Amino acid sequence: MKQELKQKLDQAKANRKEINKFIKRLKQRTPKNLDHQFQELHDKAFEKIDCLDCANCCKTTSPIFYDKDVERMASHFRIKAADFFDRYLRIDEDGDQVLKSSPCPFLMEDNKCMAYESRPKACREFPHTNRKRMHQILDLTATNTRVCPAVSEIVDAMRN
Repeated sequence: MKQELKQKLDQAKANRKEINKFIKRLKQRTPKNLDHQFQELHDKAFEKIDCLDCANCCKTTSPIFYDKDVERMASHFRIKAADFFDRYLRIDEDGDQVLKSSPCPFLMEDNKCMAYESRPKACREFPHTNRKRMHQILDLTATNTRVCPAVSEIVDAMRN
């Protein structure tokens, strides 16, 4: 991971309490243009940050795999969905299908995904900062500041 991206994550971890307070205030008084603000800052952040320079999400977290994701991934690897599940997934404490291990077994050395075109919906949508109804996932956004340098940059920009 590039040093500047690691520093963003370290800063988010150090500022965890302040970020959580900011998110709490944002939830209490959600601006009408919150989605637009996030979208704008998302676009700016990803003009500067390349996911392939980091891949921390793939190294440290697991997406939720819905049945459609399992079927799509199994098809990609030309195996049965049940075999895909047995080999790569488990049920977590919330009842979700998640990876058995991290880093993601599909992450290659160059930080590319060997199943990119078939990746789960959660991977396709990560880091979830360019969607509608952002007020619904502000807690997840706060958590993701410690996973994704782009989210950290977006939230920092909103705080300032």
